[in-house]
Amino acid sequence: MVKQKNTIVIVGNGMVGHKLVDLLIEQQATTTYRIVVFGEERHIAYDRVNLSGYFEGKSVDDLALTTFDYYVQNNIECYLGEQITDIDRDSSIVTSNQNTQIHYDTLVLATGSYAFVPPINGYDATGNFVYRTIDDLEQIEAYAQNCKTGVVIGGGLLGLECANALRNLNLETHVVEFAPRLMPRQLDDIGANTLRQHIEDLGISVHTSKATSEIVSENGQIVRLDFKDGSSLATDMVVFSAGIRPRDELARQSGLQIGERGGIVINDCCQTSDANIFAIGECALYNNMIYGLVAPGYDMARVVTDQLTIAPQPRTFTGSDMSTKLKLLGVNVASFGDAFGATEGARDVVLLDANTGVYKKIVIHPDSNRLLGGMLVGDASAYGMLRQVMQSSMALPPHPEDLILPPRDNDAPAGFGIDALPDSANICSCENISKGAICSAIHNQQIITVAGIQQCTRAGTACKSCVPNLKQILNAEMQKMGLEVNNYVCEHFDYSRQELYHLIKVNQIRSYSELLEQYGHGHGCEVCKPTVASILASTWNDYVLDGEKATLQDTNDYYLANIQRDGTYSVVPRMPAGEITPEKLMTIAEVAQEFDLYLKITGAQRIDMFGAHLDQLPQIWERLIEAGFESGHAYGKALRTVKSCVGTTWCRYGQQDSVTMAITLENRYKGLRAPHKLKSACSGCARECAEAQSKDFGLIATERGYNLYLGGNGGKRPRHAQLFAEDLSEDEVIKYLDRYLMFYIRTADKLQRTSDWIENLEGGFDYLRKVIIEDSLGIAEELERDMQHIVATYQDEWATTLQDEQKLKRFRHFVDSETRDPNVVFIEQRGQKRPAFPEERDIPIAQAGD
Repeated sequence: MVKQKNTIVIVGNGMVGHKLVDLLIEQQATTTYRIVVFGEERHIAYDRVNLSGYFEGKSVDDLALTTFDYYVQNNIECYLGEQITDIDRDSSIVTSNQNTQIHYDTLVLATGSYAFVPPINGYDATGNFVYRTIDDLEQIEAYAQNCKTGVVIGGGLLGLECANALRNLNLETHVVEFAPRLMPRQLDDIGANTLRQHIEDLGISVHTSKATSEIVSENGQIVRLDFKDGSSLATDMVVFSAGIRPRDELARQSGLQIGERGGIVINDCCQTSDANIFAIGECALYNNMIYGLVAPGYDMARVVTDQLTIAPQPRTFTGSDMSTKLKLLGVNVASFGDAFGATEGARDVVLLDANTGVYKKIVIHPDSNRLLGGMLVGDASAYGMLRQVMQSSMALPPHPEDLILPPRDNDAPAGFGIDALPDSANICSCENISKGAICSAIHNQQIITVAGIQQCTRAGTACKSCVPNLKQILNAEMQKMGLEVNNYVCEHFDYSRQELYHLIKVNQIRSYSELLEQYGHGHGCEVCKPTVASILASTWNDYVLDGEKATLQDTNDYYLANIQRDGTYSVVPRMPAGEITPEKLMTIAEVAQEFDLYLKITGAQRIDMFGAHLDQLPQIWERLIEAGFESGHAYGKALRTVKSCVGTTWCRYGQQDSVTMAITLENRYKGLRAPHKLKSACSGCARECAEAQSKDFGLIATERGYNLYLGGNGGKRPRHAQLFAEDLSEDEVIKYLDRYLMFYIRTADKLQRTSDWIENLEGGFDYLRKVIIEDSLGIAEELERDMQHIVATYQDEWATTLQDEQKLKRFRHFVDSETRDPNVVFIEQRGQKRPAFPEERDIPIAQAGD
């Protein structure tokens, strides 16, 4: 008879609950345990730390930390959308709201927390929301469509993240904080005031020392907040972000010990008052403290994993580092250790630059030999090193102020730098990875990239604040190993991307094989081939599928369409500024109907058509070209779109004709190949409906012309674009953009967005202004000439492909057959089709539809 496996039931599938699952899989616990997970939300575990990214273009899938397939492949039973409502401790059985009953041998409560809503009069009226889950965000987004003003109650970390979300929804945004300053738990008065200035410069109004007495509604709609000091604030909606409370109700009704102010009491092993039940994350109370950060929750998950897998020396939980580093509304903020100088006799060293909005404070021990803590606003680049200096109790330099001041004589303080840290230094607090573990991985696995460190050790994969330190450690260890620290493209070219660009330009090289023969070695790889293909396209603007160029392209460029997860393709025609005629719109509808395509309006004012089979692409392009469309280059590292509001054409607030300007720019730069994709926008006034400040380059109209913003990024690592020049004429805009884009193409690294490029540009934004506006390098005329060549030689890649019978032969699934790929299966959903998930492939369509 086969012995029944013991069962671990995990209640909660948030970040901490999923971390526990991940660790148990890593320790091969599924061979000895049956593991069952219950998630109250309908979505599988997602990144709640970066939730505001949802309003910056990230999808639910982008935020997801795992997939359902991953759980299935590792024998994890997962019940999503089910809430455990009862724990029978006598029988060791949990019951869900859908009457699912599971017997457990070990129960882990990872129920997290809920958003605290102060009992203010009117808190339950329509138009009040909390900011906690994806469902909350979807409700906020839907309601905000009919609002002009939004208020966030709470000026802490989550409150400011929430304010950023409302701002991204184009609402006039206000933050109301009961305390006299923002982020009162992390920042002192000077730090909070510095942060406040940054935030108000972005157009967000901040109201501190405000106690809300009532949320007033009229005719079922919120109209204002009334404060206890007699003042009021008009608003259409309210979002509460005033702190969290532990989700301990399940434990409470089960008779487990609960703290006086809430939270499930745990010991050093993360066990509750019932030895068979553990609690981890924000629901757990350790030494009368609830830890509201993800890193302590991960530490607790490691402790429980050790306890359950009978590690030789299972670790225990003794508290956790509460240091934080975030980017709030584009502003770097960090706080670590004894940031407020609570230690008796502690002394502060402070740097305040009101002009640039930078505040740095370190707290040092009374004997001046140890760092106790600190806070940083505006520039947090020193956070990683300072935290390690504190944690490692390293002796301070003779002048402790050197830790936050610019280097003397371009040198770091003596005895400091990444090499000075001991191997025990915790580099990645989220994943609990030491410097020694990282160094060992570099040496043992011969790692030469930061991505390799992340893949091997998982360091830098959560909040990513330690990534700069990973790069420093990698460079230091490579030097010790006698390896050259370089920025070569790959092992086949001993040159950086910038150097390859110059070699191609100066030597008039027009093919990959010619470049490889003269300056490379070997046969090339998937890194250097698309990199060189991009440089050739940026320089000569030849058709990307001519001759050997076709073999260099990534899959999307090779087929001039975006491949989707099921092997079909999406087609995105260009729609400059989102403007479209009824005739063109009808053509898209007819094409979608004829080829049975899924239609979606994108966040960049275009229409995406999904589900095209490979052999259908040329037919679809032909129909679209006949209607006046051309390739939207959604598949390429090229200009995607120039988004636009309606400007003076329709809007009563418009300052300039932003639509025409957007069309002019899109038609000028369409097809421009670059190191990475390029996004742009043109807003007709300061209300910023086109979100120009989140783009690689953006314009905001003024009474006298346009303000030009550069270096924004609304993607995986959001950046706020910086103001480059003000009140420009249309000719000046084009002149500066021609120079800027060509200078970026010449000097950026492979797959480097403009935001990263500017951050790493020696001399930064000031240097860029000198090059572009003042022509400090004397290359402005050459840059303009290069751009004019690109503009003059533009060709629509779809149309060029249709004219070549040989090129059309690649658009079929099989060389010797007209048959389509039989693995492509669609499911009906909301009147359209979508790709079938693996578990649905054998289900008839009529049963699988919603």
